[in-house]
Amino acid sequence: MSYVEKHLIPGETVQYQTKLHWIVMLGHVAAAAVFELLAIVFLIASFSNTRGAKGMPPRSSIYFGALICFLVGAALFSIGWLKRNATEMAVTNKRVIAKTGLADRRTIEILLSRIESVVVDESALGRILGYGTVIVRGTGGTPEVFEKIYHPLQFREQVQSQIAVDGKVQ
Repeated sequence: MSYVEKHLIPGETVQYQTKLHWIVMLGHVAAAAVFELLAIVFLIASFSNTRGAKGMPPRSSIYFGALICFLVGAALFSIGWLKRNATEMAVTNKRVIAKTGLADRRTIEILLSRIESVVVDESALGRILGYGTVIVRGTGGTPEVFEKIYHPLQFREQVQSQIAVDGKVQ
């Protein structure tokens, strides 16, 4: 069960839920790939003929280096994956909720009746790949920025449609 589903108030239902776009993992994946390739190079070097090579480290050292590179690459990939999956954003029939972080958690909850504006910023690449930044401005508060979220225009449309529904009920 997600954070949003666990913290719904009575009568509240989730209308739309999204997460960070996969692009947030790009740097982590690239760095992990470098370390994984380095591990492969170490393993290939360990199988090469070392009789004529002077100063070649023992095979056990090469295996250890490959293992370290593999573990660092796996850790970098895992950090990116956790960052993406530890972020939740949702629009309910009463609020906009965002939760980031796993160990250190930050939550944002804005009542629909308190939202003044929703701004979407999309770069050219963001428009092509389907990610962007959403800025939600509440009355009397600071703007809350949600960067690199998946389908930002759809998020904005969901907020606006829930505000319209909420305005008709009152």
